[in-house]
Amino acid sequence: MNTDKRKLLEQIRADILSENICPDLAKQATNLVMGVGSIDADVMFVGEAPGRDEDKQGEPFVGAAGRVLNQALVNNQLERADVYITNIVKYRPPNNRDPEPEEKRAFWPFLLQEIKTIGPKLIVPLGRHSMGYFLPEESISKAHGRVKNVEITKDKGQKQLIAVMPIYHPAATIYNRQLKADFEADFAKIKEIINQITKKEEK
Repeated sequence: MNTDKRKLLEQIRADILSENICPDLAKQATNLVMGVGSIDADVMFVGEAPGRDEDKQGEPFVGAAGRVLNQALVNNQLERADVYITNIVKYRPPNNRDPEPEEKRAFWPFLLQEIKTIGPKLIVPLGRHSMGYFLPEESISKAHGRVKNVEITKDKGQKQLIAVMPIYHPAATIYNRQLKADFEADFAKIKEIINQITKKEEK
């Protein structure tokens, strides 16, 4: 199965390139930044778009925000290698600007394919941009740390409910120290949520 998943993820990458998704972004980016981590991860973190360091290294969350994320993983006895980390938009927007709605729309089908391939028990959108895909009516200030079951369309129109818990973006905790406590408290719920979902599945 793992080989199949790896092939599917490679195909997503190949499709983004062959379909020339967001050519203006691609032109000025150094790398197409795909997801990293365990292909059998229980938790999938979804950011908005790569920044400068991510663009250089071709890996999500390796800059300042990545250090915050890594520390939160360590603090909660989670290994970066055991989770899956990705972004909606796979190219760095110029000057680290927010991704435009049409850029997010262009990449959403590929994110959906990533979710279907990894099959996480819990999706953790990082910040309002990625939360907007799953919970378009919500604001991050009210929705953070709350679990909602979101319907996702699978192949052949089949629907699947998946647990989603948005939290503040790690970068936001750098610029706004008041958000740090909420970020840490929400992060501390992740393992217990996964345990609860696993117990339900086993019944």
